[in-house]
Amino acid sequence: MTVTVKLRFFASLREKLGEGEALELPEGSTVAAARMALQARGGVHAEALAPGRAVRSALNQKMCTESALLSDGDELAFFPPVTGG
Repeated sequence: MTVTVKLRFFASLREKLGEGEALELPEGSTVAAARMALQARGGVHAEALAPGRAVRSALNQKMCTESALLSDGDELAFFPPVTGG
């Protein structure tokens, strides 16, 4: 079985990757698995979501860790850390 999640990208990630898309993953996948699947595409995805790059994630509009499990229909957002002043 698979799950389909709606990806959304914000700030500099949106400029590089677009607003978002649907991503199909095996059932039981995590946020980390989604990020790795995107990195595996190579090119701009690999660069923008590289392992050493600071990227935050939110699952269904709540901050989450990369170990969060994905369910069918979830919204997964990736964005750079926000700094305040």
